[in-house]
Amino acid sequence: MNLQTNVQTTVQSSFGEQVRGGRRYMSGFGNSFETESLPGALPVGRNSPQKAAYGLYAEQLSGSPFTAPRSTNERSWLYRIRPSVKHGGRWTLVDKGLMRSAPCRDETPPSLGQLRWSPIPIPQEKLTFLTGLRTLTTAGDADAQAGMAAHMLFVTASMEREYLFNADGEYLVVAQEGALRFFTEFGIIEIEPGEICIIPRGVMFRVELMGGPARAYVCENYGGGFTLPDRGPIGANCLANPRDFLTPVAAYEDIEKPSTLYAKWGGELFSTEVGQSPLDVVAWHGNYAPYKYDLRHYSPVGAISFDHPDPSIFTVLTAPSETPGTANIDFVIFPERWMVAENTFRPPWYHRNIMSEFMGLIYGVYDAKPEGFTPGGFSLHNMMLSHGPDIQAFEHASTTELKPVKLTGTMAFMFETRFPQRLTGYAAGLPELQDNYADCWSGLKKRFDPNKREAW
Repeated sequence: MNLQTNVQTTVQSSFGEQVRGGRRYMSGFGNSFETESLPGALPVGRNSPQKAAYGLYAEQLSGSPFTAPRSTNERSWLYRIRPSVKHGGRWTLVDKGLMRSAPCRDETPPSLGQLRWSPIPIPQEKLTFLTGLRTLTTAGDADAQAGMAAHMLFVTASMEREYLFNADGEYLVVAQEGALRFFTEFGIIEIEPGEICIIPRGVMFRVELMGGPARAYVCENYGGGFTLPDRGPIGANCLANPRDFLTPVAAYEDIEKPSTLYAKWGGELFSTEVGQSPLDVVAWHGNYAPYKYDLRHYSPVGAISFDHPDPSIFTVLTAPSETPGTANIDFVIFPERWMVAENTFRPPWYHRNIMSEFMGLIYGVYDAKPEGFTPGGFSLHNMMLSHGPDIQAFEHASTTELKPVKLTGTMAFMFETRFPQRLTGYAAGLPELQDNYADCWSGLKKRFDPNKREAW
């Protein structure tokens, strides 16, 4: 195998480069980048020269309609060893395993209620990204490009001469245990627990292990691509800062061996045989590319006087819908932070919500659920179903001395969508589903006394 990685890189962006784990990345969110693995591989001043350098082929990958406004128009020009028309011939429908797409209504009857699962152990079998992706919930309609799916990912083996692209949506991968390497058309991204990787719709990639087995949460976004939320009155800084998002520099494979390319398309999985690696992009420029982000760089803001703010204040990325202020998906985290609010019930309050919330715990303890919600586990609170702190969290938050407290060593997250999330047969049948989850609220007794204003 001839693997050429980061031989030479042009000036990428005004934010420059960063090195993470020995790999170079270009920093900034939504920037127009340019990068090359061989000197002079990237055309200057034009996109499609009559004869590209090194005998490369010029090809455009569009992530938006050609006529999308400039502010939302996404495309990149790729300079590759072979055009992608050579990477696919006759496509064959193959077994999609435990992957599912919305609408997925026939596997289980609707399940109404608050649901929670203990961590699913990493199976003791050979699983790649393809075979280890297992759908838990679906929402909306993939063909209508609205909604999402939540998956668990188990990886015990690297993909070897196997590649994948998803035409139905983009993947947001949240590493929870073990480290993963994503070799994409645009370069290499590595993530560890506490980091995320976004693979845009249509981008080809393969996934390798960097050590032992890995487990991750995955959000498949059928709608418009994830972007940074507007800060509004917060102003120009804090939350997720653009400079902390990292895009890979160009790297390519020049492998002349039979390979299999898989496509997730229309909720199904297809494959075709190719004679070489499709990850053969020697240079590229544009603003449509995969990227990574370290959640520990998130700068949270919150109440410094009284009351707990809405959880939307912790939004890292949002996929907007056609309705202003209503997200197709919000990706929200609950990181380390100070709790200082006075005369305030500090954990998230009891509430019902028009949005549906899939929640996971990457590491540590979640302050509103100190028992039963452990790293690698997940919960589902569908639209308009009540949820909030368990009895232990309520008792502690109601009686503790209110002095500044720092929550440390914790990282929880939420995939929140405007659509109801429906369980797959796989999720409904898991032995890790906690039948007694609702019991965490059973100890919330009646405290009302009309004759006693101070009930405690």
